[in-house]
Amino acid sequence: MRRRPGIGGLQTAAAARDQYRALGENVAKLRTDLMKEQLATFRSQLEEFARKHKNDIRKNPSFRSQFHEMCAKVGVDPLASNKGFWAELLGIGDFYYELGVQIVEICLATRPLNGGLIDLQELCKLLRQKRKHDREAVSEDDCLRAISKLKTLGSGFEVISAGKKKLVRSVPTELNKDHNQILELAQAQGYVTVDEVERRLSWTHGRAIDALDTLLDEGLAMIDDGHRDGKRCYWFPCVSSISSFGGDN
Repeated sequence: MRRRPGIGGLQTAAAARDQYRALGENVAKLRTDLMKEQLATFRSQLEEFARKHKNDIRKNPSFRSQFHEMCAKVGVDPLASNKGFWAELLGIGDFYYELGVQIVEICLATRPLNGGLIDLQELCKLLRQKRKHDREAVSEDDCLRAISKLKTLGSGFEVISAGKKKLVRSVPTELNKDHNQILELAQAQGYVTVDEVERRLSWTHGRAIDALDTLLDEGLAMIDDGHRDGKRCYWFPCVSSISSFGGDN
């Protein structure tokens, strides 16, 4: 008959489990302390790198983007505050604040035309024209970072995708899948017709009209009844160059 472990055996097993648990906790603590030490070293090296390459970070958009990626890997956000080490060293907090203000100005100026939805590349183009006398070049990555800071303020700014394009939305318009499909379809020519939407998307007439009317009501589309084939065209300034609708004035 097999004997059951006695009290002494149970106590020995419990003590062994406690030792293994304590050992595991010590190993985990050592790993955590080592990671913290390595992270502190990385941050120190990052600060030294920033001091050495300050001018490149401020003036070169590509270099600035790579610097942001390095910061993200060690949990540093140079844009978290306009005060402190990073702002004093680089001044990039002020740079993105100024960029954000200019983006808001452009979106407000173009809203009567595009309904508050503008192509990101078009926005960057207009931003560069507005800043043509400034020394710092501006990249698409800079625009995205400035917009992300506007979003945290609850200002309604957001970047959405429609096909291959990124669009910046500055009004709280909710676009569903049907609306996004029409915007994607319009990217080829800048406009669509009801017949084209029905044929290309395999929609019923009612579904096409309903989606187009909603986009029209939101100010995102413009009607053109003077097309050469006589069909009504729905133009979308948000996927066309602003210059196509009367220039950059």
